[in-house]
Amino acid sequence: MFWLRSLRACPRRLFHSRPVSRDQVLEQLQKCSAEDQVFDVVGRNKAVLSASHVSCAVERLWLIQRERPDVLRTVERIQNHPEFLELRVLAKNKIALMDDTSVVDMLYVLLRFQVEHHDSLVQHLVSEAWSRLERFQMTTLSKFAVCVSNQFLPHSPLMGQITHIVSQRLDSIQDARVLSSLMSSIFALVSPQLRDALFRKADSLLEEINPLHYNSPRRVLHFIRNVKLIHRPLLEKCNRILMLNVPRMDVEHISIILGLYHSLQYHNLDFQLTVKQRLVELIDTCTDPATFTKLFASLGPMASQSVKEGLESTALLLANELNRHQVLSVLETMEQIKCRNLQLINKMAEVILRNMEMYKAVEIARITQALFLLHYHHPEIFSRLKAKLLHYLQASVYPCEVTMLTRVLYMLPSLRPDETVLSRVSAIIPQCNLNYLNTYAMVVSKWIRKDPSNDYVRLLQTLNCCGRERLRGSQSLDAVLEEVRSLSGEWFDEMLLKESIDLMQRLIDQVSWTNVNDLGLYLARTTYFSAALMDRIAAVTTENIDKIHYSAIYSILLPFALLNHDPPKAEEFFNACIRHFTPNISSVEPHQLILMAYALALADYFPEKVVREIFSLDFLAKLDTHLETFTNSHNMHIRFRLMELNRAVCLECPQFQVPWFHESYCKLRQKRANSSIGPAQQQIHKMLGDVLGGMNCAKVGALTPYFYTINFEIVLDRHLQPIPYAEFSENENVHWESRSEDRERAELPPGAHRIALDFLDHRSFSKNAWHMKGEAMMKKRHLEILGYRVLQIPHFEWNSMELSTEDAWKEYLRKKIFSGLS
Repeated sequence: MFWLRSLRACPRRLFHSRPVSRDQVLEQLQKCSAEDQVFDVVGRNKAVLSASHVSCAVERLWLIQRERPDVLRTVERIQNHPEFLELRVLAKNKIALMDDTSVVDMLYVLLRFQVEHHDSLVQHLVSEAWSRLERFQMTTLSKFAVCVSNQFLPHSPLMGQITHIVSQRLDSIQDARVLSSLMSSIFALVSPQLRDALFRKADSLLEEINPLHYNSPRRVLHFIRNVKLIHRPLLEKCNRILMLNVPRMDVEHISIILGLYHSLQYHNLDFQLTVKQRLVELIDTCTDPATFTKLFASLGPMASQSVKEGLESTALLLANELNRHQVLSVLETMEQIKCRNLQLINKMAEVILRNMEMYKAVEIARITQALFLLHYHHPEIFSRLKAKLLHYLQASVYPCEVTMLTRVLYMLPSLRPDETVLSRVSAIIPQCNLNYLNTYAMVVSKWIRKDPSNDYVRLLQTLNCCGRERLRGSQSLDAVLEEVRSLSGEWFDEMLLKESIDLMQRLIDQVSWTNVNDLGLYLARTTYFSAALMDRIAAVTTENIDKIHYSAIYSILLPFALLNHDPPKAEEFFNACIRHFTPNISSVEPHQLILMAYALALADYFPEKVVREIFSLDFLAKLDTHLETFTNSHNMHIRFRLMELNRAVCLECPQFQVPWFHESYCKLRQKRANSSIGPAQQQIHKMLGDVLGGMNCAKVGALTPYFYTINFEIVLDRHLQPIPYAEFSENENVHWESRSEDRERAELPPGAHRIALDFLDHRSFSKNAWHMKGEAMMKKRHLEILGYRVLQIPHFEWNSMELSTEDAWKEYLRKKIFSGLS
């Protein structure tokens, strides 16, 4: 009986499920909410810690840190804690036992804890991950790519292998976070084909992303900036997601995004207004130096005057707490906003003086430039800055660093280069790109003005040779456009501008829909007339208009408008651009729409939809709001273009019934304008007196309706006799004998002619030919509409050898005025 009972009980003992043994150490680590708790668990269980325990402990330490603001993190304390050092030893011994994810996670956290890149544990983790690379899941590969990038290895064979894997397995990536991390890591090694594929993939995945996850679009912006190819649709898609998240962003994230937008030269005014409002809300929370520095740099340039003054007051209070990087950031922002708070400038200079020995070469250059542009006068600090600049210049071997140090050093007065400086510059010049060469040319020109010795002249000749050789050796139009994009100055215009255009004409077959906007901007900025290049731009644009983003249309049209050029099939070209651009009016920034409409007006095109949009009350109100975020000079430029557009529409398109609302604006500008006339106009006025029978027969600086200023206004009666005007001797202003002070012109006698005579200096023509620009042509059209017979005197005719005597000049004027009249 007992035996049977024992048999029945046996199966129960055999098959009864006992509680699975729990990993108590792992559970304790997962419950830790402070570093000391983690270290306590590690200290009590050193002998039994497995690879998973070590991984969990290190990751737990980072999760605790990550939840805190930067200023409250205790990374340095953790680095030096004995138990953390013990964890690193254990991790090194257990790397082979870790799974793929744990290896990469361990490396990622160690780098976040600022463990040195050459540390043996970091090196072992990198090697182990590299050996497993081909089998990594894309999520793990993405995280590892970030680690490799953080170790400053963007061009390494390891990153090359990661890039190859991405190109092979791109279609398998379905997570925007994974893709964006990979994009921001492998940017330096992507081919044009992979770059475009990444653009397409990012565009697709951002459609599906949770709009509250804004780190992915931020990383995509990093990629766009780093590959130096603006993908406008993707950029705007990122901006829309970021816009939704601004109310949740802190100052640090906003400052990062604004920095990216600045480097991309992307200005979305709705984003700026939203960011401005958010930053103003965060002012009271920015009480520590690190956060305040970011706030000051982000909000300062767009803030109202009262907010700027508040920021400056806070900066003064926090000045002694700023570290060397923070004080440099504040100083450069002060220069950007043209701060005139002498007390704050003095305080920043005092802090800089204390930290002088800690600054690196480029930082010293930035400090010197900022203080110089702030018109700061302090002999001691500038003396020390000069000494540091010279010290770094003599030791530096990097072209970019030597160029910056040289440029800033010779912004300062009364400094002559010694032999060491000259030898350093001479050694660096052959390694320089066109931007650096242009900088040296400006510096050497300054030296020559002070001391025209042979050493400087030879140096300038070397610059010329290096510049020409660099251009002649170029085989890529895109590379050339990248280098010359922002070049300007006498040296470049005189020595290399023609050669750069010749090169572009030689590479004309490389003009494509991806670079027509850059090429258009270059021609417009240099005002160099090249019919061949512009005709190629027009042909490529017309053929590929659907591939070009509407925002690029302005830079494509600009050289045609400014340089007054109609390509073959001009009507087809302009209409294609207008049709492509017009449907997207609501997406265009107000100031950009004004610039576009003005360019079209120069070319004598007035698309009705664009005109009616600009001169609607809603648009003008929106424009006023947006202009509040602009600098004064940019604000004035846009308002002036709006006035010119208003004038053009009123004169050339009266059927649109747009009112002229710039009367007061023009009167105010007229009061501030300098009414003096140049030597050539004075000479012409004297000659006109002889030709017309009196200097009072030609009105100087006449104002027309709609506020055009013309050099000379002449009225001839029906018998071609000049009609004189009265002259006020007390202020030397001249007026017609009518109600001219009320801007009303006297009615002409029957058969009389009103003549506008303008002297056209070099600014009215392209740089390389006597080809009249669009603005001079538009003024001529408008004056003719106003009833003038327009006569123009080009400077190259007036100053020619043929007109070298008074009689020749008078005969020239006589023919100009009276020929064709009967």
